[in-house]
Amino acid sequence: MTSTTLRQWHAYVGLFIAPSVLFFSLTGVIQIFNLHEAHGTYQPAVLIEKLSAVHKDQVFEEPHAKPAPDHDAPGTAAPQTAAAGGGGRPAEAEDEKQSVSTYALKWFFTLVAVGLIVSTLIGIWMGTTQTRRKGLAWILLIVGTVVPIGLLVI
Repeated sequence: MTSTTLRQWHAYVGLFIAPSVLFFSLTGVIQIFNLHEAHGTYQPAVLIEKLSAVHKDQVFEEPHAKPAPDHDAPGTAAPQTAAAGGGGRPAEAEDEKQSVSTYALKWFFTLVAVGLIVSTLIGIWMGTTQTRRKGLAWILLIVGTVVPIGLLVI
């Protein structure tokens, strides 16, 4: 297989999967920051909840309401302290460290998702404008968009 043939196949496969890559990148960022779930006074738009359901469960429906966790239920332990856990640091310091690292990781993954979106959009532009078979490129892009939507509707 020549490098030209390999590049063509890469472009064709990329055009077919590009709509799904964009969808999962966008809905993934929404989920990274839990914007698909109600919390506090925040209530997400129904469309965001439904798109998140497609991302997580492959169904286009509103997720069922989940009961709030019962922190006073039997079997739930109180947070460990340094004295109780022997870790040398209070649980609050561990929680703070974890939330800082979790927060930083969320922003890193958001940056990765934005990079994936930009790269995919550039790939779509290249795949539809820099090829001799523009009709095939557009057909693959359209089919890659319509097939998942059709499978959700069935």
